[in-house]
Amino acid sequence: MSEHKVQHDHAGHRKRLRDRFCANGLDGFAPHETLELILSYAIPRCNVNPLAHQLLKRFGSLHNTLDASVEELQQVEGIGEYAAVLISLFAAVAAKYEESREMEMPVLRNRGDMERHCIRLLKGCREEHFYVVCLNGQMEVLADALIARGSIGEVKTYPRIVAETALRYNAHSVILCHNHPGGTVIPSAADMETTANLISMLNMLEIRLIDHIIVAGGAAMSMNDEGLIQTQTSGYAIERNRAANSAGEILISRKLAGKK
Repeated sequence: MSEHKVQHDHAGHRKRLRDRFCANGLDGFAPHETLELILSYAIPRCNVNPLAHQLLKRFGSLHNTLDASVEELQQVEGIGEYAAVLISLFAAVAAKYEESREMEMPVLRNRGDMERHCIRLLKGCREEHFYVVCLNGQMEVLADALIARGSIGEVKTYPRIVAETALRYNAHSVILCHNHPGGTVIPSAADMETTANLISMLNMLEIRLIDHIIVAGGAAMSMNDEGLIQTQTSGYAIERNRAANSAGEILISRKLAGKK
């Protein structure tokens, strides 16, 4: 058999292993096939099947092979530094994976928790940042996703990005938050209009918008607490002033000043 034909067969075998993994993960893989798949990324253009069997014979099992040190693996003929590091990396990554899963996710039990969480996210930001805080049904934080920098009134893709982010993390509900660097926590007309659009869009996706929190100078304001977000029979909607922007901001400013 020609060398070209041998290389072609090896390439086809590797592709079949990759296709099986893409379709069903490692279900149905024998220990040596798992090692073959790993080795195929470190040792090109070579039949790694004998090497996989040699590793299993030397260390006794798949898990012992993956637990072996780089130095031990390199004692097996045919295993160089790249292959040894790649094999030993799997057990180390698995340990980090479990460590990450076991870390307690923050729980936002009340409005104070939400405001403190948003203040922490936006602390020190010198330009406007917009976050989507994705939550599960137990109010645990799945992700703090920074989706944009810049004025909320200038970025026209917020609704689409917010929707994609919420769906990516399979969020049950979301909290929006952004900052007003050097300004106040009073929402602008653009803040209110954007929130209204997002409430309507998320409603269609059956994702609840719990709040939109604005942060400025270490302080935070909940639009929900200020009565600017309310539950209606049609879903979550926002109470917004349809007058001129400046008049709307004055109205909100008076409302907040009256509570002090």
